[in-house]
Amino acid sequence: MSNEYFEQRYEQVRARHQTIIERKNEPLFSEHGIYERYTHPILTNQHIPLSWRYDLNPDTNPYFMERLGVNCVFNPGALYLNGKFYLVARIEGNDRKSFFAIAESDNGVDGFTFWDYPIHLPETDEPDVNVYDMRLVQHEDGYIYGLFCTERKDLSAPPGDLSSAIAQCGIVRTLDLISWERLPDLQTRSAQQRNVVLHPKFIDGQYAFYTRPQDGFIDTGSGGGIGWGLSNSMQPAIIQEEQIIDERAYHTIKEVKNGQGPAPIATAEGWLHIAHGVRNTAAGLRYVLYAFLTELERPWIQTHCPGGHLLAPEGDERIGDVSNVVFSNGMVATEKGELFLYYASSDIRCHVATTTVDKLLDYVKHTPADAMRSYACVQQRADLIRGNMSYDEQRRK
Repeated sequence: MSNEYFEQRYEQVRARHQTIIERKNEPLFSEHGIYERYTHPILTNQHIPLSWRYDLNPDTNPYFMERLGVNCVFNPGALYLNGKFYLVARIEGNDRKSFFAIAESDNGVDGFTFWDYPIHLPETDEPDVNVYDMRLVQHEDGYIYGLFCTERKDLSAPPGDLSSAIAQCGIVRTLDLISWERLPDLQTRSAQQRNVVLHPKFIDGQYAFYTRPQDGFIDTGSGGGIGWGLSNSMQPAIIQEEQIIDERAYHTIKEVKNGQGPAPIATAEGWLHIAHGVRNTAAGLRYVLYAFLTELERPWIQTHCPGGHLLAPEGDERIGDVSNVVFSNGMVATEKGELFLYYASSDIRCHVATTTVDKLLDYVKHTPADAMRSYACVQQRADLIRGNMSYDEQRRK
């Protein structure tokens, strides 16, 4: 095989890769006026550097084939630091194993490029089989923490059961996003933990966590809901008691399960939260995002929770490895009050939606809560219509 074929393939693939990385992202018109989606995903498997996927030596890869393929890039944690936007994305290889890698951008909506290497995540004495969905938080103790799901095989499962697993919360910390220190996994009384998020501030001198206790790896069982717990330390982090601060509810967007998304953002009105809610349908589980507000001094006390979803999968977002899903574990606010909500669609690609802190606060504070019954929901809408009719009459006078 001559090098000519290799070079031709390399140039074709390199040019396509460069086009993807350099393309500009334009905001789409927002019918609802709460936030703007964008034309293109911000990270996909096509954004992965060629050196991570291909052997670039024509002697050992004469056909220029992928050697270590990447299936998808999704569920990014986010951090805004020194005027730059950093995403710690979950990357899943064709082998189904996930790992983390950092991509950075100057403006937060396009131009995301990966660093030279993925994150080399240290292991504990009990190695992780899979890791995913890191939440980043810049804590007031000076460290940047990354909390993620660590998955290991359930050794108590019957022989031949290769799907039973145990999920817990892994913890790392860093000062520079380069060197990562692995801390012991979070300890709670719950059989399994997913979607654990560290609160950015101390509460009564303790580290505070949003948790999601559940009985099984997939099913919440008697657990579920967004929990709240405190720990005296991070080495190790031990929560003796969890209280549910945002419960699941029948016939709502969070009937099956719900969980904290990214770390909440502090505002003058309280802590602004994004969470995901899951309900079942004839076509399978449907994941959407919703928002709520908690007290500034007591972040476990909810003050406002709009009914329904804030963001649901639309168009091509509904298609992927796990269809009809949006999920977020990354959100940042700039010093100008801009808000960037990073989310993944259908477990395959990453997107951004932009708004402002003021706009999202207005949405959370003035959108009615779920009335919980069809009759009461009609009453809500009738009140809106009645008010609008009265306002129209006044304008015509």
